[in-house]
Amino acid sequence: MTGQTPIPESKAGKPDQQFHTIPEEELFSALSSSPAGLTEVQAGKNRAVYGPNDISHIRKRPVILQFLAHFKNLLVIILLFAAVVSVVTGEITDAAIIFVIIFASVTLDFFQEYKAENAAELLKKKIITRASVFRDGKAEELPITDLVPGDLVSLAAGDIIPADARLLSSRDLYVNQSSLTGEPFPVAKTAERAAPGERLAEAGNYVFLGTSVVSGMATAMITRTGAGTEFGKVAKTLVERPPETEFERGLRHFSYLMSKIVFSLVIIVFFINALFKHDVLQSLIFSVALAVGMTPELLPMILSLNLSKGALAMSEKGAIVKHPESIQNFGSMDVLCTDKTGTLTDNQIALVRHLDAEGNDSDTVLHYSYLNSYFQTGLKSPLDEAILNFRHIDIDDFTKNDEIPFDFVRRRVSIVATGKSGKVIVSKGAPEEILRVCTSVEKDGAVQLLTDAGRDRITALYHSLSADGFRALAVCYRPLDPGTATFSVADEKEMVLVGLITFIDPPKESARESIRLLAQAGIELKILSGDNELVTKKTCELIGLGVKGVLTGTEIDAMDVQTLSRQVEHVTIFSRMTPAQKNRVMQAIRHNGHVVGFMGDGINDAPSIREADVGISVENAVDIAKESADIILLKNDLRILHDGVLEGRKTFGNTMKYILMGTSSNFGNMFSVAGASLFLKFLPMLPIQILLNNLMYDVSESTIPTDNVDDSYISTPKKWDIDFIKKFIMVFGPISSIFDFITFLILLVVFQADAPFFQTAWFVESICTQTLVIFVIRTRVVPFYQSRPSRMLFASTILIVLIACVLPFTVIGSLFGFVQLPVSFYAVLAGLVIGYLILVEMVKYWFFRKFGGSTERRLVPDH
Repeated sequence: MTGQTPIPESKAGKPDQQFHTIPEEELFSALSSSPAGLTEVQAGKNRAVYGPNDISHIRKRPVILQFLAHFKNLLVIILLFAAVVSVVTGEITDAAIIFVIIFASVTLDFFQEYKAENAAELLKKKIITRASVFRDGKAEELPITDLVPGDLVSLAAGDIIPADARLLSSRDLYVNQSSLTGEPFPVAKTAERAAPGERLAEAGNYVFLGTSVVSGMATAMITRTGAGTEFGKVAKTLVERPPETEFERGLRHFSYLMSKIVFSLVIIVFFINALFKHDVLQSLIFSVALAVGMTPELLPMILSLNLSKGALAMSEKGAIVKHPESIQNFGSMDVLCTDKTGTLTDNQIALVRHLDAEGNDSDTVLHYSYLNSYFQTGLKSPLDEAILNFRHIDIDDFTKNDEIPFDFVRRRVSIVATGKSGKVIVSKGAPEEILRVCTSVEKDGAVQLLTDAGRDRITALYHSLSADGFRALAVCYRPLDPGTATFSVADEKEMVLVGLITFIDPPKESARESIRLLAQAGIELKILSGDNELVTKKTCELIGLGVKGVLTGTEIDAMDVQTLSRQVEHVTIFSRMTPAQKNRVMQAIRHNGHVVGFMGDGINDAPSIREADVGISVENAVDIAKESADIILLKNDLRILHDGVLEGRKTFGNTMKYILMGTSSNFGNMFSVAGASLFLKFLPMLPIQILLNNLMYDVSESTIPTDNVDDSYISTPKKWDIDFIKKFIMVFGPISSIFDFITFLILLVVFQADAPFFQTAWFVESICTQTLVIFVIRTRVVPFYQSRPSRMLFASTILIVLIACVLPFTVIGSLFGFVQLPVSFYAVLAGLVIGYLILVEMVKYWFFRKFGGSTERRLVPDH
């Protein structure tokens, strides 16, 4: 965590907790600021005192410490212990070789991981949350990390609060503090100075880093930044990851599986050697070396390389990956939930008609709509922009008195204004919500009682417009007593309905093709919208999305968890949804075993973006949506989603190649060693030879992230399946052992091999078989003919095989205890390798026909 210098007493005068109670003049003085904000010079001085405004980034340790951290691996520590013991017992050569191998392995791991992390950091810097700041008396947009105590910032709906700040002015400001306090509802904030002794957490004039503006606007003075904020004090950040995702859960299960296998087999091998053959120390070193060979220790590096490669590929196609691990979840995703407006549609909304209760064009409706949108300062929507851009209306004789901001429960916004005819409250919002507060209707300038027949008529008109694809808002008003000074939601009653305003929001040009591509990729699309079901249905019709069923927010509220979990499988459109209802639907879909993505751009989408396995937003989304997202689309093109899914599946595919190949061949080697230990009078391979074998094998596999992935593999969602991995190990591991035992038999019977000859020959055979088999394991079809490996993978594999074959003839080979092998052995080796690869190919064909479908089944969820 970035360090934060406390506010000096000599400068602040009082503890930070009192900034909400002191007069503004003292506040400016304490932070060397003014009502015009800081100067650039003073901002630089404050930054030198307080440090950067950053708690989402852990300060990087020096490179040398990052390198040394790789030695904390338990197996590396055991190997180092074994090397030290070798020094004590006089085995200096063995100790030196162990040290060299450890250093080479750690260096390889560090270099690749360091390179991947740097690539990820460069991508993250492309997405920076900015704040509107006053410097030198002028407003400018700056990254929030540049803010310092004393900065004057302006806040509006959708903004992230960039640091802890004291409000200097506010207008109908509501802030969502749930990320800090857990309060589910927005909290009203004002610039009124807090009373002496009032707790900071309860101060109405103070806002906190990581919370978000729901509605209204304000100007605030930054008082604390970075780790000195309330968020910083509890060591939390805005960008903290949500609970365990699909990929993280699968990786954890795989780690448990490998731990059990390695521990069990190493114990068996150790006791066989210690009790029947060799001394305890030699058996211990041998068993530890086997454990290193058995453990897929390259997995973190392979993951890092895969993820960074996928993130870079995504950036080239127009998407920034904030959390690299989300690429794996992208590949596993089989359900994509999305908001409608701005994601499936262009969000280029245009006002079409303004209708009275009878369905006739009415300037009165437009007048009241314009009045409401003009004076609204809260959560501005594209609908308001469409109203204001439709036609200019002269409302100079009106003065705004107050505003009752929009929220996602009432689904309406009201303003109070005074004109020549007196004071009036004007509301607009969802027709069903406006009708709840209306008791009268205006017809031809006269106000009449709103009868049930009148309600049915306006509702039918609304449904008819919705069925034609038009969005509609209802508008109403009520004259107020001129002496009324305070206003609240309670004043939204006994209103006079004036009519409806309708809008058109055309679908994105890319939406139809994108939906087709996602469907081909095995991903089901579900629409979670605050709009009504008729408009949403029309949009689905225009973009070619078939609708299985529809559920409204009201119907969802009436369902228990089990009922909802059953229903979500048969529903495409979820309409009239609040953020809480969207979250319930997301949780129900995940409960059914799906990997879920959510795409949205508004304040109300942020909770669902965070709840999903993969949260997706767009560049022009509000700050809180972008901060909650894993992936941000920089282009207004849904086809990037399909490209991202394919990248995710390629990443997952290459990761699985390493896991399946490494675990099965290593598992086979363990069986071979355990069997050989029972009848050989010497170790089948020296510990340093096993370590060298492991290092060379690692080098050959380090290029797996560059490999090509078959089109047939990426055509469907891919998910962790531990049962499938177990079956793969149990089938292909013994095949490796069979050829090992054939090699042992040939060496002992045909070549009458002594210990050095045997160890050298098996080392060469082991390297050749377990590296070359990647060409068979990497694809489900015929290798080379139907699926070609990448050039780097081919080159690294062949290079390692050549080195293994030549090594016994070199001086370096003699250091490892190798002896020169006759040419006849290499002829036998060629036959063994060819036979091994043919058998694996035949078994692979059978295996994937019998068990291949299991990779599309999900690991049993444990959440």
